[in-house]
Amino acid sequence: MAAGTLYTFPENWRAFKAQIAAQYSGARLKIASAPPAFTFGQTNRSPAFLGNFPLGKVPAYQGDDGFCLFESNAIAHYLSNDVLRGSTPQASAQVLQWVSFADSEVIPPASAWVFPTLGIMQFNKQATEQAKEEVKRVLAVLNQHLNTRTFLVGERISLADITVVCSLLWLYKQVLELAFRQPYPNVTRWFVTCVNQPQFKTVLGEVKLCEKMAQFDAKKFAEMQPKKEAPIKKEKGGKEGGKQQPQQQEKKEKKKEEKKAAPAEEEMDECEAALAFEPKAKDPFAHLPKSSFVMDEFKRKYSNEDTMTVALPYFWDHFDREGFSIWYAEYRFPEELTMAFMSCNLITGMFQRLDKLRKNAFASVILFGANNDSCISGIWVFRGQDLAFPLSDDWQIDYESYTWRKLDVDSEECKTMVKEYFAWEGEFKHVGKPFNQGKIFK
Repeated sequence: MAAGTLYTFPENWRAFKAQIAAQYSGARLKIASAPPAFTFGQTNRSPAFLGNFPLGKVPAYQGDDGFCLFESNAIAHYLSNDVLRGSTPQASAQVLQWVSFADSEVIPPASAWVFPTLGIMQFNKQATEQAKEEVKRVLAVLNQHLNTRTFLVGERISLADITVVCSLLWLYKQVLELAFRQPYPNVTRWFVTCVNQPQFKTVLGEVKLCEKMAQFDAKKFAEMQPKKEAPIKKEKGGKEGGKQQPQQQEKKEKKKEEKKAAPAEEEMDECEAALAFEPKAKDPFAHLPKSSFVMDEFKRKYSNEDTMTVALPYFWDHFDREGFSIWYAEYRFPEELTMAFMSCNLITGMFQRLDKLRKNAFASVILFGANNDSCISGIWVFRGQDLAFPLSDDWQIDYESYTWRKLDVDSEECKTMVKEYFAWEGEFKHVGKPFNQGKIFK
């Protein structure tokens, strides 16, 4: 079974294909989409990264065994199982057919129509109208094919469904309002069926269909463009000014040479460009004073050294009681938990949707019990003295499914819980079920 790391930026629909495939196949996939593991525009331009992935583009996959892959379709194929790839030569060829269909028929018109509404591309009326007609043609083909079928290939979800759904994702979210999609009921039925599968939901979260067709926003487009440097003002003056003119000319020539000599900027697709030029969001933790506890250093200790003899002592020796807090979380609906792997997907899905919180939090969440008789609880460490989730709308999807209790960091209860949850061993007297498996948010 494949195991490795997927490098990407957050909300990259191309990476979603590999992530969903891994959910189905059981491949162990770590997502590196935020500092310190990955910083788009920096990490992917480093010599080490380019040594493995010469184009410097993401998503990019590196296996724990050193095996490297770029191109999203290749990564998704590698992380799939035989059922997803097609279990017969005919089914396998059909899967490849629809993967190619997504790339050649869906993506070009979808990009031309959707990207201007996201502020990524300049609006062109003729190009947009042409894209709409091409999208109609694509949806008509899919609608006819799905008239007598639940899925694109065979009777089960395959890589064909995963790829085409991800390619249609922004269309359904941004522009395919009810009136537009009404002539294609089979496509919408199939799309909704797919995105509501647990494996899709773990990666995509709740997918809300477009209610009103998004339009081009000139102001948003202007904000997304990289700022140009202000022109150098000419200095005023008599003779001195005259003497400086050759120097200014020299500086201009030097700048021209530097521009020529500078390496070409990495080519980015429109999605990458949007993220690269997106105005930086305000740091939700900016109001807090600087802390002496370096979370990244603790995470390195936890990942690379023994938990009981190194990581835990380091944690308590350096923990900042004023700058951080420790919380116990318990899943509210244990009666809804069925198969263990699905419960683990629930935890992993929450972690993935909290990617931007990683820098200021750490958690160990554990599944206890067995199939149809289990519960989930965990220990979370947050920057500040309050729950972090309300600080950002992006972090509020899952947290209300848990009860939260702030622990007294000096109490024996807290020290015992931290030790047991961080080490994944102990009596866990408050649970009453045996340890099944755990997940770490770091």
